[in-house]
Amino acid sequence: MIQRLETTRLQTTLDNSVWVEGFGFWSSCAVRVEFRPAPANTGIVFVRRDLPSQPRIPARVEYRIDSPLRTTLREGMASVEMVEHLLAALSGLQIDNCEVWVDAAEMPGLDGSSQEIVQALGSTSRVTLDARQPRLIITRRVRVGNQDSWIEALPGPGPGLFVRGHIDYGPLGPIGRQTCELEITPQSFSQDLAPARTFILKEEGDMLRSQDLATRVTTADLLVFDDQGLIDNQLRFPDECVRHKILDVIGDFSLAACDISGQLVAHCSGHRLNAELVCSLLKEFIVERHYQRSA
Repeated sequence: MIQRLETTRLQTTLDNSVWVEGFGFWSSCAVRVEFRPAPANTGIVFVRRDLPSQPRIPARVEYRIDSPLRTTLREGMASVEMVEHLLAALSGLQIDNCEVWVDAAEMPGLDGSSQEIVQALGSTSRVTLDARQPRLIITRRVRVGNQDSWIEALPGPGPGLFVRGHIDYGPLGPIGRQTCELEITPQSFSQDLAPARTFILKEEGDMLRSQDLATRVTTADLLVFDDQGLIDNQLRFPDECVRHKILDVIGDFSLAACDISGQLVAHCSGHRLNAELVCSLLKEFIVERHYQRSA
């Protein structure tokens, strides 16, 4: 039997538009991202203002397509990519309705984290809307992946979302084995996850450059590790790498387009497995929806 849990959280949007700009890590193309207020039940929608007719791409899992090492959404011939850090910021701050106007396909990498986006979104107030946010309640274990890389959903210890992440680069390497567990709230996301930067091994970065990708990215833009350790940078957290993996989970699970009540446990998971579990949960469980006006 599906447990029912009445959600009392009202949807939100922004009071005013805010923006960030930078360049895409993959494409090296400059891009400006403007976050605009949107009505209740709009969800998060990307708008490609650089294309004819300004096509709209909803941030929902059915619009996701496979891309190496990043999350990409497509509607028709229009796409947006590297959206996970941006979506994580919106979801982590519980901003439910927003039009994201962009003038290029790839979102800016910034410093490899969600911190600058959180700061921009924090520069304007929230507007509470007369609609309740839908919620998916995890009532039994659902798991995808294999013994080396997997992610699972479980009933949680409370009504919110709890995430535990594990990564394992071996006991002797510079990244090593890391574990972190958090209840996801706007405060915990802003303080404990948003500053965590993406990371890469030097040999992976060298391979990308050999393919004419990531040509503008330097060791100041993200965390780069070689056999000796972190190159030309300093960690913001001792376990910054696994915190960033949890940030990615938050961004990918925002594609469910609803609150999630339960616990997620990710072991060496990536964007593909995260999306696979989102699809499984949407098939397995009822999403509570309350579209009537609040009292």
